[in-house]
Amino acid sequence: MTNKSTLKLVYAAICLALALVLPFFIGQVPQIGQALSPMHIPVLLCGFLVGWPYGLIVGFIAPLLRSVMFGMPPMMPGAISMAFELATYGCVAGILYHIFPKKNAYIYVTLIIAMLCGRVVWGIVRFLLAKLVLHVEFPFAAWIAGAFTGAVPGIILHIVLIPVLVMALKKAKLVLND
Repeated sequence: MTNKSTLKLVYAAICLALALVLPFFIGQVPQIGQALSPMHIPVLLCGFLVGWPYGLIVGFIAPLLRSVMFGMPPMMPGAISMAFELATYGCVAGILYHIFPKKNAYIYVTLIIAMLCGRVVWGIVRFLLAKLVLHVEFPFAAWIAGAFTGAVPGIILHIVLIPVLVMALKKAKLVLND
């Protein structure tokens, strides 16, 4: 294993650890924690920093592991649908950051596309779990409320915070997604 491969694993492990512990700092009031989506931040960063395979894996594992370890989010349907959502975030962020020009504006473009894709995947998985497993309805209005309306504070936080962090890490030559 090369030094770069080892460093990518270390970054991914740090991002996974942050995804597990950040909700404790923000999530003491459940409504605030849900609104700010703290688990999303390290997963998106992982995709930007070390690439799509790591972002996908960290994104998929984080909510499932957190559910098993701490009981939050609840496994069904929360952690399962979040696993696909976060995996999409990490994957799309990693792919787009790799292929787009390395200009700061594209960090925002990448982030917004990744967030939109993840929220669409979350809605699809949530709909399928509701219909096929839970045998309940998951109407379009519930998807809009869960993916967008109720998530506005987190969306704003991510759009403000993540590009600044990526730019700072890029300037420090700590981004390994090439």
